[in-house]
Amino acid sequence: MTPMQSFSYDSDLVGGSLMVRESRVIADLLLQGATAERWHAAIQQQNLLQKRSPASAKRIAQSIRKRLERLDASFWRALRDGDDELATQVAFCAALERNLLLVEFIETILKDAFVTRAEVLESYHWAEFLEDRSHRDPALNNWTETSKKKMGQVVFRMLAEVGLLRSTRSMKLQHLLVRPEIKALLEDSYRQRIKACLEVSSATGQ
Repeated sequence: MTPMQSFSYDSDLVGGSLMVRESRVIADLLLQGATAERWHAAIQQQNLLQKRSPASAKRIAQSIRKRLERLDASFWRALRDGDDELATQVAFCAALERNLLLVEFIETILKDAFVTRAEVLESYHWAEFLEDRSHRDPALNNWTETSKKKMGQVVFRMLAEVGLLRSTRSMKLQHLLVRPEIKALLEDSYRQRIKACLEVSSATGQ
């Protein structure tokens, strides 16, 4: 089996955007070292995520947990205890850690948009990006158009939530001021690639 055949994008982008409020709850449970019983009680009985059904709450909790568990406890504390801006940037770091597709989209399409001083992103940028990545992971060709479109909507919503887009309606690019706390956390944990993604709006042509 060749490296190209064995490579696969493992993405959870269909699962939801940054979900900052819910992520604070999950971060608190992680910091508590909650048992399986405590997780069940908090998510499905107490409905701390405030979802319409236990099944929905369980699915979202699992999605967020898989993102956050890739980060260190120092990120969880910043997420749980920080202000909304700080918490949002931590949640974005978690989404980047979990989704290589999101990282590569920022490294290529979004970076190029900032370098060339484009004013807006276009929805077709996501479709073109996936088509290009399918050469690396042919399984992307098996994704339904509905799934591809939904993933694109989630990506653009994440970019808007963190502040790299003014809104998903205008798709207008804007500069993101990365919090010094985030820069320190990423540098201390040697996450230079993630740090570069957050600093993409400072990209130059050099």
